[in-house]
Amino acid sequence: MNKQELIAAVANASGLGKGDASRAVEAVFDTISASLKKGDEVRLVGFGTFAVSKRKASTGRNPRTGEPMTIKASTQPKFKAGKVLKDSLN
Repeated sequence: MNKQELIAAVANASGLGKGDASRAVEAVFDTISASLKKGDEVRLVGFGTFAVSKRKASTGRNPRTGEPMTIKASTQPKFKAGKVLKDSLN
């Protein structure tokens, strides 16, 4: 499912027009992103938790030349599925 299909599914399930559903989906994405940028986690009980993970700088190898190279420290988003979501798939 891509973003447009998600918007259409939200519109059908909620009875909203596609424009309103699109704004709602965008608002959810923007709010989650803003919370993660602040370093907060977003916990949706039954669905899952979005969190931020910090990765330390490390040394890797260039796959073409085999030379050692430095990989910069970075911040990565993580998602951990909740029990209800996991159970609904099995």
